[in-house]
Amino acid sequence: MDTSVLDLATISVGLLVLRLVVGLLIAAHGAQKLFGWFGGHGIAGTGAFFEAIGFRPGRFFAQLASVTELVSGVLITLGFLGPVGPALMLSVMIVAAVSVHWKNGLFATANGIELSLFYGTVAIGLALIGYGKYSLDALLGLQSLYTPTWAFVALAIGILGGIGNLLARRPVAAA
Repeated sequence: MDTSVLDLATISVGLLVLRLVVGLLIAAHGAQKLFGWFGGHGIAGTGAFFEAIGFRPGRFFAQLASVTELVSGVLITLGFLGPVGPALMLSVMIVAAVSVHWKNGLFATANGIELSLFYGTVAIGLALIGYGKYSLDALLGLQSLYTPTWAFVALAIGILGGIGNLLARRPVAAA
């Protein structure tokens, strides 16, 4: 038996673990912002923060980011709709990295882009690799619908969505 090559079942277990952890974490980030769960500030606090960093109306952009994180996390956790969940997650991570974390450098200990970069990279990987055989897509026979072209298109739409949000931002001028 050649043990140097992983089989589909092993790869799919690895993807399942990755999806469960990353999907549930990003969904929890959305729930923090939207509902105030897990120590979050809820929509009022998140809206005020978004307003302060130039996303006006803050409540609207906070709801948009929260729902996008929550939906992307659920889709990834379930392994449903191919690259849609990862593309949504990538969109939010682009906005977070540029508008909040970029000025602080790389590492999360200084509120840098590390976590946004990590989530964005995982999103790209999942969109390109797929969810594996232990996913809702596999159960429903949807895997064959998600070609590499579709993955690249979904990711491009996610990137454009992130850029669009950044272009809508109106940073507050320094006093």
